[in-house]
Amino acid sequence: MKRAPFPFTIPQDEIEIRLSRAGGPGGQHVNKTETKVEARWNVRTSRVMDDATRERLLAVLEPRLDAKGTLRTISRRSRSQSSNREDAIARLHAVVAAALRPRKKRRPTKPSAAAKARRIEEKKKQGEKKRSRGKVKDA
Repeated sequence: MKRAPFPFTIPQDEIEIRLSRAGGPGGQHVNKTETKVEARWNVRTSRVMDDATRERLLAVLEPRLDAKGTLRTISRRSRSQSSNREDAIARLHAVVAAALRPRKKRRPTKPSAAAKARRIEEKKKQGEKKRSRGKVKDA
C-alpha cells in the first residue's frame, strides 16, 4: 500500500468497509453484486495521530463528519468491487491530506481609486435608470 501524503498512515484495521448494490448501467449484473464501496474512518477514536492533528482534522472536516466523528467516502465509479475499494480508500486519504494542508493566510486588499470611481458611476447609472421608470405625467 502506498504511503499517505501526510505525517501518519491510517491503518487498514481502522478503515471500515461497507458494501452495497450500486445503481446505474450493468444489466442483471448490477442487481446481484455489491459493487458500491463505502470507506469509513473514525477521526475521534483513531490511534495514529497526536492530539493537535486530531483537533485540526475535527475542526476542518466538521461538515463531513457524523456525530461520532466518522469520515466516510463512497465510490461506485467502476463495476468492479476491488477498484471501487481502492478508489474509496484513495478518496479518504485525499480528503485527510487536503484537511491537513496548511492554509494560505489572507492578505487584506483595498479597491483601487479607479475601481471605487467605476462603482460610484455604475450606482449613479442604476439610480438614474430607476428614476426614469417613474409615473408619466400627462401634459
